[in-house]
Amino acid sequence: MVKLSVIVPFYNVQSYAPETLRSLRANARSDIEFLLVDDCSSDGTPEILERAERDLPGAVLLRHAQNGGLATARNTGLDAARGEYLAFLDGDDWIAPGYYEDLLATIERLGCDFVRTDHVQCTARARTLARVPHGRRGVVMNPREAILPADRSTSVDYAYAWAGIYHRRLLDAGLLHFTHGLRTAEDRPWIWRLHREAESFAAVGLLGVFYRRGVASSLTQIGDVRQLDFIRAFDQVVEETAKDRDADELLPKAVRTYCAIISHHLTSGRFEPQVARKLRAMSAAVLKRLPSGVLDGALDSMDAERANRLRRLRRRPAASVASGVPSQGAGAAA
Repeated sequence: MVKLSVIVPFYNVQSYAPETLRSLRANARSDIEFLLVDDCSSDGTPEILERAERDLPGAVLLRHAQNGGLATARNTGLDAARGEYLAFLDGDDWIAPGYYEDLLATIERLGCDFVRTDHVQCTARARTLARVPHGRRGVVMNPREAILPADRSTSVDYAYAWAGIYHRRLLDAGLLHFTHGLRTAEDRPWIWRLHREAESFAAVGLLGVFYRRGVASSLTQIGDVRQLDFIRAFDQVVEETAKDRDADELLPKAVRTYCAIISHHLTSGRFEPQVARKLRAMSAAVLKRLPSGVLDGALDSMDAERANRLRRLRRRPAASVASGVPSQGAGAAA
């Protein structure tokens, strides 16, 4: 019987995959399977994974015929998973020895639907502890109670799928799959759905996941059009939350978070000029279609700089929104 299925997508990470795979080997045991999903890599990653399929106990290699992105690769792993519990890891990150054994013991002791964990963010120069923004540790709660308040960082803002472990009943209930084809922010609709629809969760201080930041090939470091998928992701969050039985309470949080992410991207300086213009046009269209009363409340709750930036963008003429060309006199950062 498979106790835990670990889903690990890989795409062009030949420099990092060996360390990831070594960390999995340090967690191998007879009831753990490692679902290694090659998302049509074009570097040396496929050969590394072929060796791992032979040498890593519990490894199962799954190949995509064409690149589908992280969300689709995770779904491929979910469809093949046989474990009572499920966990995720990205192909350029790694875990501490014995981490999955401790994680399994934690969720079995607590008996809840899912557990969220802290993690360590790693750059070339530093390691930083990142904590689940939830004050009650080791206490089983209704996940809906961890969505609010709207003006503070909460568990739905800590969207990393790999920072936790999930019972199979969530998969059977249709709560663990990701929106097919999302190239970024794929964790956002996913974590919101979990917190709205699962029955129980807990946050714990267990450390063992090491998240590698600043990888040049990571989509979060690339300013191309795929980054704009965050709009599709947050549109989904808002649409689904608006249908929730507690929409009046939860929707302000979803809208405020959406606004904060839009503001962040507008000022990031990451995007190529053509993509930056498209970002401003798409963001202006978002602000025009969000529920006006909820949006007004969200902007009123934000600091003046961000609120004014978004109000100016909201006032852009419809013609410039449709064309993606800045209106007369519009600044580069809206």
